[in-house]
Amino acid sequence: MAFNLIEDDEADPGAVPIAVLSKAGLEAWRESAPARERDWAAATGFTGEPGKLALVPDKAGKLGRVLVGASEDEATMWALAGLSENLPEGNYRLEQGPGGGDPTRIALGWALGTYSFTLYREKKEHRARLVWPEGADRGLAERLASAICLARDLINTPASDLGPPELAEAAVVVAENAGAKHRVITGDGLLAENYPTIHAVGRASSRAPRLVDISWGEERAPKVTLVGKGVCFDSGGLDLKSASGMRMMKKDMAGAAIMLGLAQAVMAGKLPVRLRVLLPLVENAVSGNAMRPLDIVKTRKGITVEIGNTDAEGRLILCDALAEAATEKPAMLVDAATLTGAARVALGPELPALFCNDDTLAAGLIASGAAEDDPLWRMPLWRPYRKLIDSKAADINNVSESPHAGAITAALYLQEFVEPGIPWAHLDVMAWNTRARPGRPEGAEAQTLRALYAHIAERFA
Repeated sequence: MAFNLIEDDEADPGAVPIAVLSKAGLEAWRESAPARERDWAAATGFTGEPGKLALVPDKAGKLGRVLVGASEDEATMWALAGLSENLPEGNYRLEQGPGGGDPTRIALGWALGTYSFTLYREKKEHRARLVWPEGADRGLAERLASAICLARDLINTPASDLGPPELAEAAVVVAENAGAKHRVITGDGLLAENYPTIHAVGRASSRAPRLVDISWGEERAPKVTLVGKGVCFDSGGLDLKSASGMRMMKKDMAGAAIMLGLAQAVMAGKLPVRLRVLLPLVENAVSGNAMRPLDIVKTRKGITVEIGNTDAEGRLILCDALAEAATEKPAMLVDAATLTGAARVALGPELPALFCNDDTLAAGLIASGAAEDDPLWRMPLWRPYRKLIDSKAADINNVSESPHAGAITAALYLQEFVEPGIPWAHLDVMAWNTRARPGRPEGAEAQTLRALYAHIAERFA
């Protein structure tokens, strides 16, 4: 029984019906509901307010129906999210869903509502079980729920237990389960195979840097390449972060976790693409061999980079991976990274920034994000700001000395390593829920995963 979802024949005949009602829907329900149920809803003050429940007894005094308040504004996929822990033990059946609600998304919302991070404490049992909604694509809902839970677990895990070796092993497990080809380049092997900036960022840690390279699918299928920033902990390097700035840096590998979860879903769904996943994994630490401010590093592409700040390390590991990804000229290249605080200042924690060099790709991703309630907001690759990352000693600097447009200059830095003509999207994500909402507990979040999956599935079907 995955995610507390059960087959119809597993439910007893008395599965309790659930009706999802907005304030407007409540009025319509009252017209046809039995007087006893109408009176109970009125007596308990149920008005269809989002998040409110009415547990309506039957004639025998047992639970006979559940009324769930729903917002007119929030996406319908969250209508049942969180109910698994709020309802009494038993089996439930969706009798009346929200207007226009897709049964697959509703089932996915329920599944995500069963998530909790339990590596270090016993899981609270959710004893409410939902019969699969009629018409739901069970395979799709389970694929996405599994992918999102994988990413959430990885992001939530502290760096003491999830460094580059452990994250690489998690990626290998995903690859092997899907029958994908994979290799891991470790430590000085990165220098031997010309990934110098990944090595430069990660060499100061006792846990060696590495690059995970996964390939799957038919050789002749359209190429889709995913790149994810995997900084398992970011101290800032010699440009050391403050205590408050360092506190959440266990999640600085979220881009890699999201792309790994997405890859798992793509492979499980057997989407008709040639998938490649590149995950540069490092710990940005402090030691005698750490990279220093104003060091100059030669990248895989041959571009020389002056290190204006060792705390702008994510773009350094991504640039080598993007340069390699571009050699195959994929039909779609996407990177995800917890890259800049500037993106969070501009858009807040719940709206990832999308930078894209291709209008068709950008429009498709935004449309998929809106449909899946996994939104993105397009930001400009404003070329006049490129001069802000000029260097007097090297081809480019990894940061700007200006306090302005930090997310844009970071994206412009990455664009230097993507060949013109390759449709490329860069996602600057928070990957963390700062507040709890149904199906989205406070903590790690696989932002953009559902939007990307939906776009890939539609575009390459």
